Amino acid sequence: MLKEIAMTTVAVLGAGALGGAMAVHLAEGGYDVRLWNRTAARAEDVAAGSDKVTAVPTVAEAAADADVVLTVLRDGPAVVSIAEEMLQAMRPEAIWVQVSTVGPVMAQSLRESAASHGIGFLDAPVSGSTPQASQGALLWLVSGQDHAVDVARPVLERLGKEVRVVGGDLEASALKLAVNTWLAASTVAIADVLKVCDALGVAHEEMVTTLQATPLAMPFAFAKIDLMEKREYPAGFAVDLALKDVDLTLADGKLDLPFLEAVQERLKAAISAGHGRDDVAAVYEG
Repeated sequence: MLKEIAMTTVAVLGAGALGGAMAVHLAEGGYDVRLWNRTAARAEDVAAGSDKVTAVPTVAEAAADADVVLTVLRDGPAVVSIAEEMLQAMRPEAIWVQVSTVGPVMAQSLRESAASHGIGFLDAPVSGSTPQASQGALLWLVSGQDHAVDVARPVLERLGKEVRVVGGDLEASALKLAVNTWLAASTVAIADVLKVCDALGVAHEEMVTTLQATPLAMPFAFAKIDLMEKREYPAGFAVDLALKDVDLTLADGKLDLPFLEAVQERLKAAISAGHGRDDVAAVYEG
């Protein structure tokens, strides 16, 4: 039987914007949260604002007493770099919830590492960013064994508006990669359509108003257009992360995807222009 929420300990490994917001929201829900970050000051800053988040100096200390461990790191190599220390410290009944977008190939390797230590593993990337994490409104894409889902579900439900179990294998990482590829590609398309409007003398506002009256209305597009209009790009999904995911999609070289290759080049150009940490909407500047 699961412990009561007030007794449940969650380790969050990664105190970036998303991981930090998750840690605080879990603490507000009564969880005892241990937060680790490679740059310790980031975890300490988050903990300073929440009396139930404890910043800890090592991965092992974070994971040792946790019922659920969340890895919320930038990419696959970052997760690999801490996986052994984490797995050696985890209790046998604890569950590793792998949140980072790493793609199905890397997810398979991480799952095998968990299995070699007898640790339950959930492939569980999220759709959403910092505001959604702060509000408990993330969309979880989850794949893994039913037992692991059951153990982790209260934590996932605290953080998310929906826990979508998409399979028992690594379907979640595959789906998340497809979703992020769509996000990057559609943002480049939106940027180019605005430039078409400029060339044709069509006001951006008129374009948006017209789209809103049709089945083509897409709230995501309107949000990106707003950023492009203001030419301000606070990162929801940063350009360098978008490129990381497009690179993963194209990595095996088996697919002939000239449009996606063009998207890849646009993202690289945005990074070269100094927009790597800006929202992906900054491709409009290229």
